[in-house]
Amino acid sequence: MNANATMAALRSRPLTWVVTGAAGFIGSHLVEALLGLDQRVVGLDNFSAGHRRNLDQLEQRCRPPQWARFRFVQGDICALSDCREVCAGADVVLHHAALCSVPASIDDPLLAHASNATGFVNLLVAARDAGVQRLVYASSSAVYGDNPALPALEEAVPAPLSPYASNKLLNEVYASVFARCYGLTTVGLRYFNVFGQRQDPAGAYAAVIPAWIAGMLRGAAVPINGDGETSRDFCHVDNVVQANLLAATTTNPQALNQVYNIASGERVSLNQLFATIRDELKSRFPELAVAAPDFRAFRAGDVRHSQADIGKARRLLGYAPPVAFAAGLADAIGGYVTAIEREP
Repeated sequence: MNANATMAALRSRPLTWVVTGAAGFIGSHLVEALLGLDQRVVGLDNFSAGHRRNLDQLEQRCRPPQWARFRFVQGDICALSDCREVCAGADVVLHHAALCSVPASIDDPLLAHASNATGFVNLLVAARDAGVQRLVYASSSAVYGDNPALPALEEAVPAPLSPYASNKLLNEVYASVFARCYGLTTVGLRYFNVFGQRQDPAGAYAAVIPAWIAGMLRGAAVPINGDGETSRDFCHVDNVVQANLLAATTTNPQALNQVYNIASGERVSLNQLFATIRDELKSRFPELAVAAPDFRAFRAGDVRHSQADIGKARRLLGYAPPVAFAAGLADAIGGYVTAIEREP
């Protein structure tokens, strides 16, 4: 089933969805898409990384009848009782609550394990006991480590380089075990450097694209770890939303209890990224003076190059990323500029 057919099917037969991490970057986009399809949505977030302003923005963007179908629970996946509360009566769970930072996991591996591993098992147990039809969860390209074979295939031997990557690999193992032992249907999505509007530009562990946009707009010299030739497969958040909807609704039995690369399938170096953001901002603000980047030492736990083979997701899920890197970056920059202009 393609994306258009999936959306039509959902409109004709609304389901009850749980989105963990609902106030976060990816989670809030999933909530918005589901409410736009007239689905019933229960959101869970403890605001450790998500923001109430994201939910406020969704309320403004949604029609009142759609927003009335949303129920928010402030809670934590580390508490089994909170997981049980949101899973009761749910058809599908989209799991995106996490401590999703390589450096943060290196700084505090116990906290990372509690959020990313123990919290995931809590959710699996709650979903199993509630009779949830399907659980789609966020894994990560970090599980591949620094594998020189590119583009990365799902069959590659994992080689995680950080506690975060190890947590995500453990999630995949637990999902497979729950499928075999308890019949819980799961689908794992290995995200490659997701970006887009509402991604937080603040904090020590902010993702590179929003952090650089904010820094350049302030006139700061943005940091580049290493020589700038490190490369990534940047994936716009709209592609991630499509992948989640397809994974949650596919009727192809071969597609279930699998993991998939979710990306654009193209590779961009940090030097190229810097130049593209700089040029896009200067086209909007010709007077803007963009400082040269601040090159620093390579960062522990980072892989050198990352690029996905998305053939498996295309073949089994019908995944067809609707937003290419350049268009997605322009959209993200436009969103950040608008947000900054609205600040008091």
